[in-house]
Amino acid sequence: MTGPSAFAATILTLYPDMFPGPLGQSIAGRALADGKWVLDAHNIRDFATDKHRTVDDTPAGGGAGMVLRADIVASALDSVADGRPILAMTPRGVPLTQARVRTLAAGQGAIIICGRFEGFDERLFDARDIEQVSIGDYVLSGGEMGALVLLDACIRLLPGVMGAASSGVDESFEGGLLEYPQYTRPSIWEGRTIPEVLRSGDHARISAWRKQMAETDTRLRRPDLWERHEGARVKPPSGAQRQTKDE
Repeated sequence: MTGPSAFAATILTLYPDMFPGPLGQSIAGRALADGKWVLDAHNIRDFATDKHRTVDDTPAGGGAGMVLRADIVASALDSVADGRPILAMTPRGVPLTQARVRTLAAGQGAIIICGRFEGFDERLFDARDIEQVSIGDYVLSGGEMGALVLLDACIRLLPGVMGAASSGVDESFEGGLLEYPQYTRPSIWEGRTIPEVLRSGDHARISAWRKQMAETDTRLRRPDLWERHEGARVKPPSGAQRQTKDE
């Protein structure tokens, strides 16, 4: 049974059968079955106005490919709009971050529009309040895979979805850093041993080691993240800034 505050995901797509897809498995699938979140997918073609169910047309000014028509997509969107955030998955969007995921997961859900072909008629974004989102600097066949990624990131943060309340706290990006390396049994594998500190039982040492490794790996592998992390860490609180100026 679905609770009144369940996270509600509405998908506008040309391929509704792609949902829930992998979100019907594992923890997301169990959460869906338990009513911790709900999903419905709508076919944009159902809002076409001709017998061929046309949703696209050639680019104005010429060029290859086809462009999704603003009037058709807007009709689909207007049929489900209810105050939830509206997101369009497009490579021209703002990169998705863990901070944005946390904000979405804390809300009532989202309406997600999946792009196809050469993208959307830009007038759609002029006429409707739509947040354009990208999951990375690469090209996919359509926005459906991006929508699945976004929803998976949100669903795992919903209350009662993760097995342990603290399971997601130390994940990569939660604190602005990559996660520290993980190990498990056997203690020796192909001559490689789990670091001694992790077998010491000294929780203070373990915590310090994990912090150091997270910082080192982030600095080496993701200098962009490290730069943002360092900038946030050295920036004084606004109160401290005011105190310094007053002095």
